[in-house]
Amino acid sequence: MRKLYFLLPGLGGKFVCGGLWAELKTIKLVQEICPATIVTYKQREPNTLFLDDILSQGDLGQVIFVISWGFDIPKLAKKLQGYRVIYHAHSTGYGFDLPTALPIVCISRNTMGYWGQRSPHSLLYYLPNHISEDFSDLGLVRDIDVLVQARKSSHYLLKQLIPALQSQCNVKVIDSYVEDLTGIFNRAKVYLYDSAEYWAQQGVSEGFGLQPMEAMACGCHVFSSVNGGLSDYLDPGFNCEKIAGYALDYDCQRILGVVKGSRQWRRVDPNLLAEYRRENILERLRVILLDINEFFDYHPSFSQTIEPLTQRRIAWLKFKSLLTKVKNKFKSS
Repeated sequence: MRKLYFLLPGLGGKFVCGGLWAELKTIKLVQEICPATIVTYKQREPNTLFLDDILSQGDLGQVIFVISWGFDIPKLAKKLQGYRVIYHAHSTGYGFDLPTALPIVCISRNTMGYWGQRSPHSLLYYLPNHISEDFSDLGLVRDIDVLVQARKSSHYLLKQLIPALQSQCNVKVIDSYVEDLTGIFNRAKVYLYDSAEYWAQQGVSEGFGLQPMEAMACGCHVFSSVNGGLSDYLDPGFNCEKIAGYALDYDCQRILGVVKGSRQWRRVDPNLLAEYRRENILERLRVILLDINEFFDYHPSFSQTIEPLTQRRIAWLKFKSLLTKVKNKFKSS
């Protein structure tokens, strides 16, 4: 297999986020299958390759670049034109289009559906994020009634729901980095997550939503929004409950019912978790990378590519369809 260069803007400071951690976990898994190296392109990092230096050296015929940082994708795709490139797609809604010669590996089926419509002639693959085996139910005493992370939480959650619950149960709000996330999830009965408002402000989608999945894996009863990639695995009424359900009183009633033991506990099916565990991710990676390497083997010899579904072509197809309808109407009259 060809060597993979995973392009990241930087490894620290303003670039630290859930997307970065997820990408770094993916890189570690890829390294078990083929050579893979981190390359930064905005912020130089110690003992790390830098993109401009690599491009100046030439001789990159046996290299595949992997791009993933949403807002930077159009510039990176243009800069790497003529090289072999994969887009590792997290969130959707950035509004750019990609060349059909660029395979797209999606972290959620929601994202894959977006690209399946927007770029119907590109190679598409599904590779969910890895949920570490560390995230599991340890059988600890659950001394936290309700747990919520402040980041990405809605105004409703922080300013209305949490204050209403605090007078009736033990609520813990996390507003800083937690070293042992597994431990705190194992201490919580209920985990609240409501990110729809946050992502609506950002103008892009929830790519995956690691925290609700990790909380579920640790045995929490999850109340969550079901936007974007969350819809891949959240199933309200079966493994979670929908938060912000019509009225504040109704949310409080359902959450307190779980806390006090009068409401059924929603637990995740182990078969669902298996899709996101190491063994399955590694197997999918092997298949995907073999397939993409084969595509790049033959790519230079393809003489007739499928016409892309551009806005101009869509407009032409609509006009053609309308013209056909008008002709048929005149024929029948």
